[in-house]
Amino acid sequence: MRKIFLTIILLFTLCLTSQAQRAKSVILVYLDGGPAQTDTFDPKPEAGRNYHGNYKGVCKTNVEGIEIGEKLPLLAGMADKYSLIRSMTHGSNAHETGHYAMITGDTSGGAVVYPSFGAVISYMKRDSYKGVLPCYISVTSANSRFNEGGFLGNEYKSFDTGGKPEAEEYEVEGLVNQFADRKRMDKRMELLSKFETQPMDKCTIDSLRAINMEFIWGESREVFNLDNEPDSIRQRYGKSRLGQSCLVARRLVEAGVPFINVRMTGWDTHKKHFQKMNSMLPNLDKALSALIADLDCRGLLDSTIVLCGGEFGRSPKVLWEAPWNGGRAHFGTVFSYLVAGGGFHGGKVVGKSDKTGEKVAERPVRPCDLIGTVYLLMGIDPYGTLPHVSEGDLPILPSLKKDSYNDGLLYEIIDIKKPDHEK
Repeated sequence: MRKIFLTIILLFTLCLTSQAQRAKSVILVYLDGGPAQTDTFDPKPEAGRNYHGNYKGVCKTNVEGIEIGEKLPLLAGMADKYSLIRSMTHGSNAHETGHYAMITGDTSGGAVVYPSFGAVISYMKRDSYKGVLPCYISVTSANSRFNEGGFLGNEYKSFDTGGKPEAEEYEVEGLVNQFADRKRMDKRMELLSKFETQPMDKCTIDSLRAINMEFIWGESREVFNLDNEPDSIRQRYGKSRLGQSCLVARRLVEAGVPFINVRMTGWDTHKKHFQKMNSMLPNLDKALSALIADLDCRGLLDSTIVLCGGEFGRSPKVLWEAPWNGGRAHFGTVFSYLVAGGGFHGGKVVGKSDKTGEKVAERPVRPCDLIGTVYLLMGIDPYGTLPHVSEGDLPILPSLKKDSYNDGLLYEIIDIKKPDHEK
């Protein structure tokens, strides 16, 4: 009787987990350096020129009442496919601490260095993911040292592709090399086998080598071959680094990779901010809108979470004086993130900044709230634990619901109901 009871409890738990999981993959479009929220997802046209700078206009979206920056018309036409968080906050204006907060979700100030949430997802999916490609891939490089596995170990850190996806040939590091064709590689492997007369564990070596060779020369290699894409698709994403990186991300989702990090640098605009944004924002608009639309068209958006933001925002007040000449400084007090797919609702706005965009006015959202919601949609318990080699089991998100100002997971923009113990 006791066995039957335990079996029922187990089945009930598995049922709840399967119902909670909405997403299979995550794409993090990370704007490294900190994008200006007032020029992107939280414009302040009425605040005056010292705040809106050269961008007084806005784009009305296809959702009544939601406006975004004037340089994002393509994204404005699909606001029903994503939601905006306008009250992200962690309070740090330093790149390193901002990266750490947004990539790990840890703002506890503890001594333990936590793994990135890509590494956590890689760890949690280690048994269910059967692909040859790494579980966690950064196109083209990790955002910082905090993209590593932390106390989970390097097995779960990101695989950085390197290379230039916008180039004629996308040379993925350790995978694609224009100077090493298949014939030359076979000769090298034959020569290597002659030196291995008495391997310590031939079975293990052969198994690992087979996996590596499949990775290098198998079908998975073709995921990175953008020549397989119609030119019309490549043009839709834009031939920029960001555009083609987002296209690679879509192909990795199709290959079943659970976490893809798309990193784009250049957003640390202390000087000549608006001159730089005149080219960077149109590239972002084209790439991100194409990614969301393409995933939706292929039936993948419902199972793929798309996140877009950086380690913090930029100061709402423009620094007109020399040497900045129209720049914006680091700003971690309040900034914005876009979220789409994988169980996130579209056409919603969470939180609010004040009239100049300098303070959170409603519903502060901490990094752990956003990352915890991603975990929940991926079927991972955000209140669960991770194994530490010397500290034992540690909370997966040590900052979640630890502070009085922390309102918790983003239940207002997902279908999963808030459980009683969180109310």
